[in-house]
Amino acid sequence: MKTLLIVYHSMTDGTRQMVQAAADGAATEAAVAVRLRHASTAGAWDVLAADGYIFATPENLAAISGQLKDFFDRTYYAALDRLNGRPYATLICAGSDGQNAARQIERIATGWRLKAIAPPLIVCTHAQTPEAILAPKIISAEELQRCSELGAAMAAGLALGVF
Repeated sequence: MKTLLIVYHSMTDGTRQMVQAAADGAATEAAVAVRLRHASTAGAWDVLAADGYIFATPENLAAISGQLKDFFDRTYYAALDRLNGRPYATLICAGSDGQNAARQIERIATGWRLKAIAPPLIVCTHAQTPEAILAPKIISAEELQRCSELGAAMAAGLALGVF
């Protein structure tokens, strides 16, 4: 049995919806256990015990969320040189373009020597005012389907030994 670890942080529920869709998609693969961990509770043991990863974050001030950054800070050195070649994917709920948050995760994953299995999946909410930024998000069914497909692809690849 392979394990897919999904580590996430969500402030206005958009990222959580994306993560749930990815987890539901991955759950269709019986040979893969899906472990959802909030960034505040995920630790090095979770990272070391997994065969693949999905990292999910809102875009905060053109960056990954502080809690996801804290997760990486707490686990990075314990996992360094112990994850080489494992697959990962990224989900970002962005108010603008999400590109800098994607670059940050890519740089961390490069240090861990992880292998991206897909380009970052960025859902742009276009929230630009303080009210819109802080408001609860509702991710469209079309975007959630994309997240589900990414989760299913990751799980299928893990189960088949493709990555």
